[in-house]
Amino acid sequence: MTSKKLTIAYSPCPNDTFMFHDIAMRNLALPDCQGEIHIHDVETLNTMALTETFDVTKLSIHAFLKVRDQYEMLNSGAALGYGCGPLIVAASDINNISECEVAVPGELTTAHLLFRLWAPEAKNIVFMPFDKIMGAVKNGEVDVGVVIHESRFTYQDMGLQCLTDLGEWWEKKMNLPLPLGCIAARKSLGRDTIESFDEILKQSIENSLADPRKTFSYVREYAQEIDEAIFAKHIETFVNEFSVDIGIKGREAIEMLKQEALKAEIL
Repeated sequence: MTSKKLTIAYSPCPNDTFMFHDIAMRNLALPDCQGEIHIHDVETLNTMALTETFDVTKLSIHAFLKVRDQYEMLNSGAALGYGCGPLIVAASDINNISECEVAVPGELTTAHLLFRLWAPEAKNIVFMPFDKIMGAVKNGEVDVGVVIHESRFTYQDMGLQCLTDLGEWWEKKMNLPLPLGCIAARKSLGRDTIESFDEILKQSIENSLADPRKTFSYVREYAQEIDEAIFAKHIETFVNEFSVDIGIKGREAIEMLKQEALKAEIL
């Protein structure tokens, strides 16, 4: 009997490789289904979702809201929580954000959406890979950067200062956790396949949380920051109870972000 192929895509960020470890290692799989792993930066995945490139894919919430008619968000695998938001950094104090050139890690990222909600007056936005932003700010190529992933923990090493924590801003304004990313499956896969994959991803996450160190070799293979303490902090920040099961509060937070984006005419 020939097994069918299931394309599975996620980012090289430590939280994703940590969560997908047992699936990547073939410890967990759907019956009669061959998983094919693809790893790309999240903005590439966001863009590819517009044409439904992968069956299962990591997405920024901003991107998911644009493809929600084609993709269903899984209960497991979310990057959502408290104290995990993008940071706005600069080399010195900024008086007027509207006059600044601001580097953002991709048009479809949640960081971009949050920044536009926070500073609707800012018009001079440039997009660049997330790992180039701190260098661009330090070198004066741009005035301000919106940093994510490991950069949240290393920006001070570059001599930069945090102007605003967009996660704190969101949490105080909405009294909800901040939704950043999710795992979504093409609706055309069918209910049974989607629910079955959701269950094995949940199991993979729980297995990794039970024995984190077994994942570190795989995580280190793709991490931008190879310092174990940094990527361990990254995992601790972005993998939590919402990753195991997004729950009612998590879905409420995503609905609130959608309504705010609609009100601001960003969606």
